[in-house]
Amino acid sequence: MMVLIRAAKVIDPNSKHNNKVVDILIKNGIIQEIRKNINAPKGTNIIEEKGVHVSPGLFDLHANFRDPGFEWKEDIKTGMLAAAKGGFTGVLSMPSTLPTTDTKSQVEYILKMSNDNVVNVYPAGSITKDLKGYELSEMYDMSRSGALAFTDDKNSIQHAGVMKLALLYAKNFGGIIMNQANDKSISKDGQMNEGVISTVLGLKGIPSLAEELMIARDIKLVEYTKGRLHFSCISTAKSVELIRVAKKQGLNITADVAIHNLVLDETACEGFDTHYKVNPALRTQKDITALIKGLKDNTIDAISSDHTPQDIENKKVEFDNAEFGMISLQTAFSLACKLENEIGLEGIIEKMAVNPRKLLGINIPEINTDKAANICLFNPITEWTLEEKNIVSKSKNTPFIGKKLKGKIIGVINNGKLY
Repeated sequence: MMVLIRAAKVIDPNSKHNNKVVDILIKNGIIQEIRKNINAPKGTNIIEEKGVHVSPGLFDLHANFRDPGFEWKEDIKTGMLAAAKGGFTGVLSMPSTLPTTDTKSQVEYILKMSNDNVVNVYPAGSITKDLKGYELSEMYDMSRSGALAFTDDKNSIQHAGVMKLALLYAKNFGGIIMNQANDKSISKDGQMNEGVISTVLGLKGIPSLAEELMIARDIKLVEYTKGRLHFSCISTAKSVELIRVAKKQGLNITADVAIHNLVLDETACEGFDTHYKVNPALRTQKDITALIKGLKDNTIDAISSDHTPQDIENKKVEFDNAEFGMISLQTAFSLACKLENEIGLEGIIEKMAVNPRKLLGINIPEINTDKAANICLFNPITEWTLEEKNIVSKSKNTPFIGKKLKGKIIGVINNGKLY
């Protein structure tokens, strides 16, 4: 395969061509030339579109592909299609499957099913067996088979002793523990952010304290064990501050925030639309301001999609009975473009392509000659409307159907494939 991208603006902090407009010639999956006005060899696939930008392919730290066990919601194939449509060339798949991804055979299944694709799927193994929070899984075996990190996904580790053991165990082989902080003894039966709006709507609230208390606990455990911990999908101002202080103390801690927690607040739930019911809950504008500040000063390392497919039976019900989550791989980049005035295009790429790979310890793509072509093509100012017929996920649980978005993915190139 030979591809020539004409007049593309490079957005890549690791490229010597950063912020320059150049032609890029790719042959057999390798970047051959980067310069002005490259002559296209015969048979070249030419991409020429006004305003095209190129960056390293995006990478998502928190995607649920539901396979095996819940394939009617999503499977690995449709998950990869959604990722590619959204500009992602790599994802970390969550272990909330049936059976749980808690053995090396399950890790190997995911790797086999996703092999030889434009999107690289990296399995995350569970911390505990069956996500039950009590008995540690065989993390070392899973790590040797290809698991890059360990998390119980939305089943936050409730028992401090289990988290302590997990941090110590993973430290022996350089494993990364990820936890979404949520003390369920405080958030139990909560439906949305606790506050005036939840009270007016008559919905049981999820206090910010449920997240912040567990973050404070886990920071103490990292301090004690000298382990490595990543906080998934933080959502409150106090959480940002706790992590900021911990990082200044030199603790080995990283964090990400889900894109919808940066662009939507609790008022979205006023119409009882279950598409806005997510975990962690949509918080306040004060929290959003603090989260954006955390991105700016690198307290928060990455932006994730938190892609969570749910079928219609679990969403088209009363708010109290609906499952949490929304699909977001196809819309994450466009939503992130809303932050351009705050963190810039380069900041968006850093948080969605560079840093996620950096914290997982995998190769970071570069837009430089002789490097493998792992590229996202986009136009940051093109407006488009998400239509249900264009959603490639099996589930359609997103509040953005029919909404005009700004920042359009043109395509991705990876593993010698163009999509």
